Amino acid sequence: MSVPDISASVVRLDGPWTHRDVAANGARFHIAELGDGPLVLLLHGFPQFWWTWRHQLTALADAGYRAVAMDLRGVGGSDRTPRGYDPANLALDITGVIRSLGEPDAALVGHDLGGYLAWTAAVMRPKLLRRLAVTSMPHPRRWRSAMLGDVRQSAAGSHIWGFQRPWLPERQLVADDAEAVGRLIREWSGPQLPEDEAVDVYRRAMAIPSTAHCSIEPYRWMVRSLARPDGIQFNRRMKRPVRVPTLHLHGSLDPVMRTRSAAGSGQYVEAPYRWRLFDGLGHFPHEEDPQAFSTELINWLKDPEPDR
Repeated sequence: MSVPDISASVVRLDGPWTHRDVAANGARFHIAELGDGPLVLLLHGFPQFWWTWRHQLTALADAGYRAVAMDLRGVGGSDRTPRGYDPANLALDITGVIRSLGEPDAALVGHDLGGYLAWTAAVMRPKLLRRLAVTSMPHPRRWRSAMLGDVRQSAAGSHIWGFQRPWLPERQLVADDAEAVGRLIREWSGPQLPEDEAVDVYRRAMAIPSTAHCSIEPYRWMVRSLARPDGIQFNRRMKRPVRVPTLHLHGSLDPVMRTRSAAGSGQYVEAPYRWRLFDGLGHFPHEEDPQAFSTELINWLKDPEPDR
């Protein structure tokens, strides 16, 4: 199902970037792109869409990169489909977009759910990735063990357990002009909150029909598949090591994903791995302090020796 035309004014926000749609993996995906050079593909998390990367789009373009922020399946300006929200298929969406953009590979940057899918894509299609940068999300196997074995992490991720109820979470997300979206962003941020105008944009985007349901479906799969054959198979597949240079970014005050949970992800990387903790930032470091985040990311992308 395609996004209603009325959503264009909400999703296709003006800026120095250009908007267009690309086809990949049997669906249509909205992207915003800016700049020329090696491709850097940016993946948003929950409860956001491509616009969360607005600061990095301009910073990367100025640094000599082709920066592209895509809307994941079911969110923003991309197609809402009745199924296909498991991480393996969502990762194929991402690698399909890289091919549709005519590039041989990309540096993949993911936040939150986008980070989970970036880890997955690095395992499934390593030849399409030049480098990997993940923020506010551990490796999927680390996420699984932390949610099941760490009482504090399970409590911090209580919204994911709450998403397992049918229909009620969707209704709660869009009630009162998606007030819950603004509350979650403010609760999950550190002292340097995103601008009120940005929060209002995310609330309007969540109110687009079917967005709330599609945004929750990946989290339903992540929990409901834990004991199912497809989930067990995915967990085994993710034993394969990540073999691309990896930058792992995290906010020290992140209340959703504890630093202790994220920090153990390096054991799954058989390539240069760099851990960077941002003091005083929460779950959205790329929005809370975009200059510090962009500087760290660009310096690492340009570093010919990422293992230093």
